[in-house]
Amino acid sequence: MQDPTPERGGSPRPAEERQGAAAAAAAATTTTTSGEASWLQRVFEEVRGSSQLSVAPSEPPPVTVVAVERYLAESSPPPPPPPPPPAPQYWYDVTLADGACQERCYLAPRLNGLVQRAHLRPGARLRLTRCSYLYDEKRLNYGFLCLEELERVGGPGPPVSPPRHRPPPLRGEKKHYLPLWNNEDPYGDMWVADKPQAPVDVDVSKLTSLGQLEMMWRSRVHFHPLLVRVLHKSRLRYYGKPEKKLDMPYQAYFEVADGSGMMSMVLWNSLCPEWYNSVKVGTVLLLEQYAIKTSYPFKTLPTPGDSQMKRFATIEISLNVRDPPTKISIIPEEMVKPEWGLPEVKYRFITRSELDDLPNNHSCDVIGLVTFVGRAERARKREHGEDFWLYRWAHAIDGTSDQPFILELFATSQPDVFEHIHPMTYLVCTQMRVVRDLTENPSSTIYLTTSNESQIFITGWHKGQPYTKDTKVKNFIQWTKTQSEADQMKKTVIGGYYPFPRPPNNFLKYCKNNKVESVLKAIGETGKEIENLHYREHKRIAVQGIISAIRYISCSSAAEEASGVELVQKDTSQSLESSAMSKEDCGHKGKNTNLQNKEVKSFLGQHCTPGEQHQHPTRLPKKSSVKRKIPCRLNTDAEQGSASVIPVSSYPYFTRSARRKCGLDEFQHEDSVQDKNEEAVSDGLQCCSDQEGMSDVPETEETGRTCDSWQSDLWAQVKDKLMKYLHHSAIFPESIPRKFDYVHKDLLMQQYNLHAAVHQPKETRTDKNIDEFKSASGLGYYEVTVLGINHDVAIDVAFLPLFCPEDPHLFQLEDIQNDRLLSCMSCISACQRKATSNGMLCDMFPLSSETGFH
Repeated sequence: MQDPTPERGGSPRPAEERQGAAAAAAAATTTTTSGEASWLQRVFEEVRGSSQLSVAPSEPPPVTVVAVERYLAESSPPPPPPPPPPAPQYWYDVTLADGACQERCYLAPRLNGLVQRAHLRPGARLRLTRCSYLYDEKRLNYGFLCLEELERVGGPGPPVSPPRHRPPPLRGEKKHYLPLWNNEDPYGDMWVADKPQAPVDVDVSKLTSLGQLEMMWRSRVHFHPLLVRVLHKSRLRYYGKPEKKLDMPYQAYFEVADGSGMMSMVLWNSLCPEWYNSVKVGTVLLLEQYAIKTSYPFKTLPTPGDSQMKRFATIEISLNVRDPPTKISIIPEEMVKPEWGLPEVKYRFITRSELDDLPNNHSCDVIGLVTFVGRAERARKREHGEDFWLYRWAHAIDGTSDQPFILELFATSQPDVFEHIHPMTYLVCTQMRVVRDLTENPSSTIYLTTSNESQIFITGWHKGQPYTKDTKVKNFIQWTKTQSEADQMKKTVIGGYYPFPRPPNNFLKYCKNNKVESVLKAIGETGKEIENLHYREHKRIAVQGIISAIRYISCSSAAEEASGVELVQKDTSQSLESSAMSKEDCGHKGKNTNLQNKEVKSFLGQHCTPGEQHQHPTRLPKKSSVKRKIPCRLNTDAEQGSASVIPVSSYPYFTRSARRKCGLDEFQHEDSVQDKNEEAVSDGLQCCSDQEGMSDVPETEETGRTCDSWQSDLWAQVKDKLMKYLHHSAIFPESIPRKFDYVHKDLLMQQYNLHAAVHQPKETRTDKNIDEFKSASGLGYYEVTVLGINHDVAIDVAFLPLFCPEDPHLFQLEDIQNDRLLSCMSCISACQRKATSNGMLCDMFPLSSETGFH
């Protein structure tokens, strides 16, 4: 029996084998970039011909990640008990380039954590150390390359071009990819940007109205055409599940109106990619062959701009590709006639001076000049789920108040707008909801958040929008003409961690309706919490502990310590506790890493073990122990997974001086020690404890670190006897707010957005490093050591001084006045711009047991 030649999802086969659908699929999924021999093609042929369908290439050359794309996984029959860990909800295809061709490969699901924690990302350089060939048993002669083990490579790679087209995913029956970091944004070529408009003949005599539909919809199957205007538009909803077989499980709500009132219209499934981007607020539609269904009772409803407009809430218009196949026509605005009686789009704009008087959950629209926009962050929709909300914070001013609008902007299915928000742009946000905590000081906690029907617009997107006719919008434009651009630029800030709304200063208020037991975490459990964080995920946790040591870290050394290297792993199954670091983690950048199995298994959530980073300053006089046991609110935040009082990296950091002192370039694995639970904990970096932490040589000359530090007597007694010491106090560049630079705005926006799914061409980027941009506050941050109340576990976390984006040298007074720790640290931060002498921290902030933290 002749061996069939499989259709493949990768590089082309010899000419005699390129026949029929197999050849078509090969051509659709491989891009050859030159006439050179392709190493990836040779590997493909080798693994396909292997009896084990798996190979470990010898001396693999570096390859470049061109794209990382996500799609819904498919469910498999449950195996017999015991039940395995939950199957991944999503799969990933990775496009690799070797200089001669590009090859799309399937990522083994056990390596999904590499993508979820942003270690495997476009532009990264790696070696393929093991791969396999997978056949799809439901398709005839079809297979593809599967990445099983990867090894990182330092240094830049040759320029690569993004894929010219996106064929369907390699595995399963899905026809499209999802956006890499959320499910609300449209992604891929299937999403039509704008439907071409053509003249439409509207026969008014054949039209029906929304009011008539409500009265007679039960008695008819077919309905007359509708002529309506879109007043509100919701974000996309993706409802795909592994067990569902729908090709395009999308849904979007619109509120449409005619002269009789307003009704919901639902765009279903494959009509969403075709029409969602083209149907905008203000668009006039002619609908034919639609269906009428009972309204979904739990969907959100926007607040109409016209409070007198009647709402038909019992039924909704359903648009689908079949049953019946809906016909949609867009009427150009210049063809819309006044006699049709279609309502105009109306808004509910407010000024900042009016905001303080509005009640909680009030709906409004706002316009302002952006002075601050934070980094893009993610929040998990459900505990242990793989779906995330994408959001960022922004400040905007309108000249009516000294205070800005504080805006919480979730992704609104407008990625081109969301990713390009930057200071000095005019920002319009519609259907925003007022949020104020009535239990605290209402005026200090008020902000606005997006709703399901919010739309956001920035400079470049305002032309033709209905709100341009609004009186308050015109007033705002007039105000901007009176402002000095140079003066406003001085107040602009981009990126950084923005902890808002602030947690209450009382821990019981922080718990609110939850039991304390369900809120508090043991310090020893934080490692696992951090291990499970995904890329840019933000999460707050609370622990009980004793503040036992504090170090001030300047901006210069903060930048140095944050400049870590990316990580790639083979397996993610091993726990955080069994971590061991590779040579490259501690050595110079650019060296290759041959990751052993034990090391690589723990790379997703690296963990500094008790001997790795004991940097305990001894330069200043010791003070008495801080005996008060206080709950500490920790914010955990994943750039690649992190934890801190204010967000930081979860990975150990080493300055270049630390590497030189410890000889980490020649790191050798040493014996492991047993912790209290008899788990193996790597002790390979014990040299850092003494050589870096206990040295009396000032570090300021070599690393830029200040010598301001303090430790309690209690910490001096217990620090060498800890069963577990967690280090999560390094700051990623994204956590530091920067002064906005209009010349380099593209680089700054790229830095504070999530990284793209597809590699950006070199010519679209700048070689300027993010650390070269000035910190907005000009300050560093604090490394705070929190000792567990049982004195056996400790954790290092970062504490960023609070700042006001409009004036970075002014701190948030409401928070400082209510918190002794904030007050003391903020005082230090303000004074450190004026003093650099050793021992200043000791003099200013004794931190004795009389300090009285609350």
